[in-house]
Amino acid sequence: RAAVQDKELAQGLVSFFLQRPAIMKNDEGEVVDLYIPRKCAWTNKLITAKDHASVQVNIGHLNEEGVYTNQFTTFALAGKVRAQGEGDSALDVMWRKKMADGSAQ
Repeated sequence: RAAVQDKELAQGLVSFFLQRPAIMKNDEGEVVDLYIPRKCAWTNKLITAKDHASVQVNIGHLNEEGVYTNQFTTFALAGKVRAQGEGDSALDVMWRKKMADGSAQ
């Protein structure tokens, strides 16, 4: 359900910023646009297509034995956060918050 809401949010942002009436979808209703903007997990600002210093990091979930569970959490960081040297601490804070919420289990 959250993935559907994220897709809908991304679709709304794309049509708002590009001032287009609709998003390109195929017959199955999947978005087929070439570019969907991402949002920085730390600053909540849009990551533009020209931000070549931005990164998207997938952090794998482990079970009690330390084995990867085929699940992961994704964080996107803007280049500005990385340029200020805050990327490492931002990831650490966000991951600890995610673990405390119990949503990373």
